Amino acid sequence: MEGICYIVGAGPIEDLLLEPSEKDFVIAADAGYLQMARLSAVPDLVVGDFDSMTQRPNHPNVIVYPKEKDATDMLLAIDEGLRRGYQKLVILGGLGGRLDHSLANIQALSYIAQKNARGYLLGDGTAVTVIKDGCMTFDGEKKGVISVFCCGETAKGVTLKGLKYPLNDAVVTGSFPIGVSNEFTGFQSEVTVSNGSLIVMWEEKAADFIDFLKETCYSSL
Repeated sequence: MEGICYIVGAGPIEDLLLEPSEKDFVIAADAGYLQMARLSAVPDLVVGDFDSMTQRPNHPNVIVYPKEKDATDMLLAIDEGLRRGYQKLVILGGLGGRLDHSLANIQALSYIAQKNARGYLLGDGTAVTVIKDGCMTFDGEKKGVISVFCCGETAKGVTLKGLKYPLNDAVVTGSFPIGVSNEFTGFQSEVTVSNGSLIVMWEEKAADFIDFLKETCYSSL
């Protein structure tokens, strides 16, 4: 499906300049509903067990789950976006809070990639995605730090082009963080993995992210 599924969590959000188009869909994950209320924004759907809230949200479209469950509220919201056919999911308020929740949300990006969709975490001045058997291209305007980590035991055919520290057809493992603290150089750059998955994170302002989505290019190998 065309458009973007935005999912809002309870973590820190810089400035939520959320202006969804008619093709977009907005989901509040549990206490992310309170985040949106503070910012005078209204979701299309609210999902969660609401154990961190004093009462069920006053919203016409609410899906309530039991407190004791296997999936996080964020993962349940992701499933709702995928079920509706969205191929791009942008998660706001999923970084910078509790470390265990941030890590769970990064793992959720791998879950999205396994479903042949693209997920992005955005917050705390950082954007994160997971690419699987694919190539991600950044234009020459991108500045700052970029880090690339193996998502799993081994990622093969890892190539970094146009960055300060290049790699060519390398094998990257989950036990040695060779891709940490790389840098953009002012030239077009690429991150490629031919077999496996990579966590890619870079400096990104929330206000600039939608423009970034229009400029970046991702392709499967």
